[in-house]
Amino acid sequence: MHIMTNNENPERAAELVAEKWRTILDSEANLIDPAMPRAAYADKRLRELFPIVSHGALYLSRCIRSPWTRDVGALFRRGGGGFMVIRQSDGTVLGEPDTVEQAVALIVANLPEGCGPAIDGSVHDL
Repeated sequence: MHIMTNNENPERAAELVAEKWRTILDSEANLIDPAMPRAAYADKRLRELFPIVSHGALYLSRCIRSPWTRDVGALFRRGGGGFMVIRQSDGTVLGEPDTVEQAVALIVANLPEGCGPAIDGSVHDL
């Protein structure tokens, strides 16, 4: 079975990314602090990545199919206030900023080299 990658069908991947963002941005506040996805979506580079919400955290992947990439900083809300950005691929804490805007800036500053729009495939297709 052949899976189309973003190089073969970039419009489809972009549509799926946009649809997933809409779903998250319109979701109930009990799933995630709405400020987190809104702040990430405001950045053009992050808006092109595939968003995933789990346990109140925002993950961003360079691919739209599982298994997803884990090399883009994930955004967590700290219990005592503020945020934490962790690169899951190696467990590196990229920072613990006070504001969501600072957290998004940390994610952008630490994007993997050559990071572009999410592809229609999995981590194995990169």
